[in-house]
Amino acid sequence: MDPLQTLASWIKDSGNIVFFGGAGTSTESGIPDFRSAAGLYQTEHNSPYPPEVMLSRSFFMSSPDIFFDFYRSKMIHPEAEPNGAHLLLAGLERQGKLKAVITQNIDGLHQLSGSRVVLELHGSIHRNHCMGCNRYYGLEQVIQSAERAPLCPECGGIIKPDVVLYEEQLDHDVLVGAVAAIAAADLLIIGGTSLTVQPAASLVTYFRGRHTVLLNRDPTPYDHRADLIITDRIGKVMGAVQEQL
Repeated sequence: MDPLQTLASWIKDSGNIVFFGGAGTSTESGIPDFRSAAGLYQTEHNSPYPPEVMLSRSFFMSSPDIFFDFYRSKMIHPEAEPNGAHLLLAGLERQGKLKAVITQNIDGLHQLSGSRVVLELHGSIHRNHCMGCNRYYGLEQVIQSAERAPLCPECGGIIKPDVVLYEEQLDHDVLVGAVAAIAAADLLIIGGTSLTVQPAASLVTYFRGRHTVLLNRDPTPYDHRADLIITDRIGKVMGAVQEQL
């Protein structure tokens, strides 16, 4: 059977699907993969510091102005729109088939497409809090701030994005929810991730269901666990699967 037909068949037969996704899920929406040829680790920036340094907790605390200059130019893509992968997943949730999206992305495109149960392992650019008074702010405050590091109008504290920086721990409740969702699923679809970023990647080992599907253009350390591997653009694949459902 054709791989797309197989995937469509498994989706039809499943009642508890979980999707685990990474940066590749959003590349077709115009958001570069961190580690791609056009990604953060290959892109020049007017700074002597590498991206993994500028995206660390200690750098944020010591040099917030430089952090936000980099963050605004490389991490925020307000013009991005959901692609075929996001839309199919949202549709499967509305049908009651998809129980959770677990994502390493911080762009909020799953929610924009209509998904409601989204576990964001690395946080979101759309949530921001003042480090002084803990007041909540949306993305607009970060984008439109006249200050290089956005400041809280109420107390003057720095507004920090709710994204997990290097040197920070993943949210415990999100991790617990992700493990529970994967363990209960009968179909696990892994898409657009190299499965090299830990501890997020190891979550897929909790799956005990019937089928694991890997949608990624390059090999991953977990290929041996997959029942079906499709090496093509995930948005293209999911759009084609949608036509068969």
